[in-house]
Amino acid sequence: MTVLIKILQFVISLSILVIIHELGHFIFAKIFKTRVEKFYLFFDPWFSLFKFRRGETEYGVGWLPLGGYVKISGMIDESMDTDQMNQPPQPWEFRSKKSWQRLLIMTGGVLFNFLLALLIYVGVLFTWGETYLPTRNVKYGIVTDSTGYKLGLRNGDKIISVDNQYIENFSQIISDILLNDRKTIQVERDGQIVNIDVTMEYIKKVLKGEGMIEPRTPFGPFVISSFAKESPASIAGIQVNDELVGLDSNKFIWYDEFQGYLAAHKNKPVIMNVIRNGQPVDISVTPTAAGFLGIVRNWSVDKVFELKTIKYGLLGSIPAGIRKGFNTIGDYLKQFKLIFSKETKAYESLGGFITIGSIFPGIWDWQSFWTLTAFLSIILAVMNILPIPALDGGHVMFLLYEVVTGRKPSDKFLEYAQIVGMVILFSLLIYANGNDIVKLLRKFF
Repeated sequence: MTVLIKILQFVISLSILVIIHELGHFIFAKIFKTRVEKFYLFFDPWFSLFKFRRGETEYGVGWLPLGGYVKISGMIDESMDTDQMNQPPQPWEFRSKKSWQRLLIMTGGVLFNFLLALLIYVGVLFTWGETYLPTRNVKYGIVTDSTGYKLGLRNGDKIISVDNQYIENFSQIISDILLNDRKTIQVERDGQIVNIDVTMEYIKKVLKGEGMIEPRTPFGPFVISSFAKESPASIAGIQVNDELVGLDSNKFIWYDEFQGYLAAHKNKPVIMNVIRNGQPVDISVTPTAAGFLGIVRNWSVDKVFELKTIKYGLLGSIPAGIRKGFNTIGDYLKQFKLIFSKETKAYESLGGFITIGSIFPGIWDWQSFWTLTAFLSIILAVMNILPIPALDGGHVMFLLYEVVTGRKPSDKFLEYAQIVGMVILFSLLIYANGNDIVKLLRKFF
């Protein structure tokens, strides 16, 4: 069910983004009296799932969920319909319009995606506000992994600043280090301020999902609220509402100590010390090969830490939402420096549809859905404006060339450029989704 909810959210979000993007092209085409032959959600090679005609335009839903398109008369696009281009130009065709009009038609999709993201951020802030964990409220310090330890971080360290600058939102510390090329982290350890140098090796590991920095949490009270799908504890006789107080009579102060003990006892029997109805009960359980008992505790971050919530009225949410949108755009543009860097090799971690779909939560949460949809809208806009033939940015590149030089590229050149662009895009698509498949295979083998 969790996977189905993720897939459903992804498909709905993608559908909204594609429709809005193509609507941008469609509206500007109509403004300049350019004929639109087709408006499709998803692609329809050989057949469509649904279609109808209204006026001069055929509207439909294709079966291949890789995007969508509007087919504009007199334009070389992904349909590669060159027969029309061999006929004399007609006044309703794209190629007959002025260069600035064609430029607006081609940038309409990107513009609408940017505007959609800003509108969503305004709506999210107005409806739910903004809740986060202030760094100063991470009262027990942090917990990290072996990559963080190699850098010099220790469980219990309290992060004071990054490059001597205080980061208000704790969850933004990692992204700030990555995107703003930070060099040092200042932590408080045993009453002393320790300066830790950020290395390129650490950056590489973080981009691969390692080097996590999370708030350290107490172990107890550990009241079991449910079980995972694979649960050795449930099979052994552990029950909901049992309170776990230790393992093998070992008491834990911190949750990471409990995790460390389990990691050291993978596939080895341990005694779960629990309190059931006020009485101590000891039950032998063998953790999984990954070191899990398959138990879920009745816990939430707001029970341990003091969160900060900022509420916005309608007038306040507008500038705050626009500011959040532009900050997100800026941060995403910075990621390109990491993706194409030879030092970080972030391109090795590029993901496709599985990676994108996995970022949605396993339960339906409207705030998360709309926030992620806004973020994906920005990604779609930025990716489409890249100067690659077959993308909007490729068409814009050739149009700007025409505006500057006064010479229009030939139809044959545009046809070849479209083919090259489609080869590049399909290569990237195969590479990214291939990475997803490799990651899945590594989980099972």
